[in-house]
Amino acid sequence: MELFELGIREAREGLAKGEFSAEDIVRSVAGRVREKNGEIGAYVTFDEEAALALAKENPKAVPVAVKDLINVKGQPCTCGSKILKGYTSPYDATVISNMKKAGFIPAGRVNMDEFAMGSSTENSALMTTRNPYDTSRVPGGSSGGSAAAVGGDLCIAALGTDTGGSIRQPASFCNCVGVKPSYGRVSRYGVTAFASSLDQVGPMAKCVDDAAILLGALAGRDPADGTTPGIPVPDYLKCLEGASLKGVKIGLPKEYSSVEGLDPEVKRITEEAVKHCADAGAEIVEVSLPHSGYAMAVYYIIAPAEASANLARFDGVRYGHRSKEAKDVYSLYVKSRAEGFGPEVKRRIIMGTYVLSSGYYDAYYSRAQKVRTLIRRDFDEAFAKVDAILTPCAPTPAFRLGEVQDPLTMYLNDLFTIPSSLAGVCAASVPAGFTAAGRLPVGVQFICGAFAEEKLLSICKAFENLTGRARDLAGKARP
Repeated sequence: MELFELGIREAREGLAKGEFSAEDIVRSVAGRVREKNGEIGAYVTFDEEAALALAKENPKAVPVAVKDLINVKGQPCTCGSKILKGYTSPYDATVISNMKKAGFIPAGRVNMDEFAMGSSTENSALMTTRNPYDTSRVPGGSSGGSAAAVGGDLCIAALGTDTGGSIRQPASFCNCVGVKPSYGRVSRYGVTAFASSLDQVGPMAKCVDDAAILLGALAGRDPADGTTPGIPVPDYLKCLEGASLKGVKIGLPKEYSSVEGLDPEVKRITEEAVKHCADAGAEIVEVSLPHSGYAMAVYYIIAPAEASANLARFDGVRYGHRSKEAKDVYSLYVKSRAEGFGPEVKRRIIMGTYVLSSGYYDAYYSRAQKVRTLIRRDFDEAFAKVDAILTPCAPTPAFRLGEVQDPLTMYLNDLFTIPSSLAGVCAASVPAGFTAAGRLPVGVQFICGAFAEEKLLSICKAFENLTGRARDLAGKARP
């Protein structure tokens, strides 16, 4: 096995035994990046010299790829956008500081949909990222670079962010484990904001053990982020010991049983996942999420509204792109933003500004927040009956580059992931199998209540024990 193929736990074990050093891992990953990144396009930048310097300082550290909206001191942070060209971060995000303290080092910045707005990474203004299992297809989004790097063995593990499904959907497409923590479990300080009431940083990894280790490093209270409560962080890896589905109550939402547009292969693999759980001793229970049908509409009011406010700071004044055509202050704002933002970002800013405008706030934004409360209550009532909810992760496997042109069709990729994001609960995508034709990866989604990550990870581990790790599942299909 090459060092770039290792997961976090394997890398740590080898480092502890002195079989290799952190510098050796960095060099191996860098070699893989040089060999494969031209084909896959996962990385925007990979500063081998900087990563080696950090590895030399901490010879037992494990390198992790970083989504390009998380600030790392001395590195660019473009958010997949032209508007931040030339920006270099003067500080580390809290998740980066926490990672370093826990024995990880940031190594390379990976591509994403511009400002995390998209489900295919095709909205990046910087480059095209391809699915490592079929380079004619998308890796998902917005954390497509993170997923492609993990799925293609271009990293040991990666950080992604999830607002409405941006960790889980690409994890499903690229055959890796992706965890969206509960809202507030991980600090957002230093993470460029899309929708502040939804954004969360989470791990993307080659197996559940690795996701648990990395989440443990990221999670915790942060005085710089008031949304992080003082709830103690368990030893997530220890929580996986003896993981079993025996006696676990798993809910199947009845509203999801007849969703239009669900790919037959995704349906088959999800039904097989349910059977695996039942055969392992889980109790399958029907639950109801009656307001989930409104989730898409609610999300596409709240998220653009928050994006409209958050992205107002990118104006060409302090940093980033400044239009050369500007003649005065007004034209500086207008032209810099028009030239710097891509079509999807502009679309969402316009949508968000509209729903927040005078005369429409109560009709749209205020009403959406009320329905969001009902969606959260649906999950609370469901979790009073079951330990976890099982759903498809995405309605289809990875689709071809350029295949989905209609924005509304693209938005439907997050059909199964958005409700749990609105509720603020934790969820994860776990590899479940491959389509019969094309051998494309498909993941399933497990959802647990707020701050129940230890339960979520234990269930995911038990499922992984039944179905095999991502690497084992892939077999010859692995790139």
